[in-house]
Amino acid sequence: MTNPLAMSVLVGLGGFAGSVARYGLSITSQRFSIEWPLGTLSANVLGCLLIGIITGLSARGETISPAARLALATGFCGGFTTMSSMIYETAEMLRAGECLHATVYTAGSFLLSLAAFFAGITAVRVLVKIGGGLWN
Repeated sequence: MTNPLAMSVLVGLGGFAGSVARYGLSITSQRFSIEWPLGTLSANVLGCLLIGIITGLSARGETISPAARLALATGFCGGFTTMSSMIYETAEMLRAGECLHATVYTAGSFLLSLAAFFAGITAVRVLVKIGGGLWN
């Protein structure tokens, strides 16, 4: 797909879906913790897991079409993950003098998201081995 307008629409639709999913996750997460930004942490980790799965599938060839990859990775994950929110929340923790919370939150976000990315890639590899001919 090389039509810039069509590609923009795919990214926009994916971004819309990702943003709505992110909002739902935030609302749900507030039930568990008002003081700790669980929604942002969860969105970043789940978004990295999804991008890891997309990357793992894409590495196998044309398992995911370029259009689907654009809509999911750039659009959905772009609308779903919340790095700017994470930075804002970390800055607010620092401003409030909560240096330990800010450090744990930032390090946890990064390490858990990196682990989730590799978990997505690994999950694809495992499913390919288990599925045999289904994935080849």
